[in-house]
Formats: sequence, structure tokens, C-alpha cells
Amino acid sequence: MTSSTGDTTMTAATNRLRPASDAGLATLVLRILVAGALSTVAFDFFGQSVSPGLGFANLAPVPLANQVIQTLFGAPYSPGAQFLHYFAGMIAYPAGWFLFVEPLRRAVAPGVPWLAAAVLYGVVLWIFALYVMAHLIAGNPAFLGFTGITWVALVGHVLFAVVTAIVDRARIGA
Repeated sequence: MTSSTGDTTMTAATNRLRPASDAGLATLVLRILVAGALSTVAFDFFGQSVSPGLGFANLAPVPLANQVIQTLFGAPYSPGAQFLHYFAGMIAYPAGWFLFVEPLRRAVAPGVPWLAAAVLYGVVLWIFALYVMAHLIAGNPAFLGFTGITWVALVGHVLFAVVTAIVDRARIGA
């Protein structure tokens, strides 16, 4: 039983932060996996087909993941690099949108359009991939030296986040 207005407001805010409160856990997992699959395909298709086909850099997320594994464990491991790429793309990155970014946008800044939030999330993913993983962990130059691959990766990560947000808005499985 809620007796004060402050408690009611806090409960309402908490409910807005709760991801997919209208859907069960299985539905949320399905939505994350569908978003992850479609977003990863869009990212890989853009980075390994469209971009080089237009004369720009070719993205190589699996070799980068292998560098991370080699740095952390002393030897490369291609199956682990494939796993790391697909785990990030199919589970971790879309889960970040569904569980944190979109609920936070709705609760704290509902006036911010979903597309703007998705673009910003894509930039955050790009910073994580090219600064944290590629530079701080794998030892490459920051943002891979701001070469052609840097900008293709930026577009790829933004595309990834936008596709994830579109799947979220489509309410697949909800």
C-alpha cells in the first residue's frame, strides 16, 4: 500500500525503467535475439560487402576479437573470436539497448526521439569497440588511428543500433 505521493512517483519511475514490463522473460529474450541477429547481419553486410564494394574499408571484427583474445590469454583462438563477435552482436549489444538505453530514455528523457537515442547508442558502441577493446585491451592505436576503417566502423555501429531500435519498436514477440 502506498501512502505518499513520493512513493507513487518512485514506483511509476521504477516501472518505466523495468524493461519490457508488458512481456515475459521469454519474449524479451526472443526480442533481443531477433534484434541481435538482424543487427549483426546488417553490420556485417555493410562492413564486409557494401563498404568495400563502394571502395571504402572492410570491417574485420573477428580478427579484432582474436587480438583481444591473444592479448588476454597469450594466444589467438579463432573459434573464441567468432564466439566473441557473435555474442557481442547477438546478445550483449542488443541487450544493452533493451535493458538499459531504451528504458532509461523513456524514464529520463522521453522527449528524445528513439532514432536519436539509437544513433547515440551506436556511437557509444563504436567508442567501446575501437577505444576500449581495440586500443586499451588489444593495444592498437586509439580508434585504429582514425583511418578509413574507423569511419566505416562508426557507420556500422550506428547502423547496428538503429536496426536494434527498429526491432524494438516493431515489438516482435510482444
